[in-house]
Amino acid sequence: MSIAHDLHRYGDAQQLAAALTDALARDLAAAVQQRGRASLVVSGGSTPLPLFRLLRHRPLPWTHITITLADERWVDPADAASNERLLRQELLRDEAAPARFISLKNPAPTPAAGAASVWSALQAVPRPFDVVLLGMGDDGHTASLFPGSPGIDAALAADAAPACVAMTAPVPPTARLSLNASALLQARQLYLHFTGEAKWQVWAHAADLPIGLTLRRAASRPQLYWSP
Repeated sequence: MSIAHDLHRYGDAQQLAAALTDALARDLAAAVQQRGRASLVVSGGSTPLPLFRLLRHRPLPWTHITITLADERWVDPADAASNERLLRQELLRDEAAPARFISLKNPAPTPAAGAASVWSALQAVPRPFDVVLLGMGDDGHTASLFPGSPGIDAALAADAAPACVAMTAPVPPTARLSLNASALLQARQLYLHFTGEAKWQVWAHAADLPIGLTLRRAASRPQLYWSP
C-alpha cells in the first residue's frame, strides 16, 4: 500500500529549511489567530537544525505557542544526547524564547515509570496538535518507534489510545520515551522532513516500516519536505 502525501522537493537542505520554516510559521500564526494558542511537536536529531535556527527568529506570537517533543532519550536534560538540550540550544532562543516548553523527561527512574505522568502533563496541550514535525531514520523509524523493538506493535496499533510509551532503541542511549502513533497522528498538519538519497530509497519502501505504518493513518495529508 502506498503512502498518500504531498511532496515538496528542494535543491538543498538550506532551501528546504527556508520553505519549511515558512510553512510552520504560517500554520502556527494561523492557529493562534483562530484559537488563541498553538502547539508544535518536533523531533530531535541533526536534520531539523537549520530549520530550528531559522524558525527561532520568526516574530511569531511565541507566548501563545507550546512546544514539545515527539520522543526523548531517557537521559538528564543537560546530557549531550538529550533532545531537550538540543531544543533549548537551537530553537527555544531569540524570538522563540518565550514559548512554553513541555519536557518528556521527568524524575521517574525509567521511561516506563515516567510515561503516564508525561502524558498527563501533555493534557495541558489541546489536541489535535496544530503541527507535528517528524523525521525518519535510515531504518524507517520515526520518533522512537523503531522496527522490531519491544513494544513496537502496541505503539503502532490503530486501536491504541494516544499515549506516551516506553521504547527501546537499537543504539545507545537505548531507553527512550515516545509518543505512540495514535498521539502523533492527532495533528491538524503533519510534516515529514528528511534529506539525502539514502533516506529517499528507504522512503520508497517504507510502507511497512514504522514511518509508513504511522503516516498511512494520518487524518491530514502528510507534507513531505525533502532535498538530496
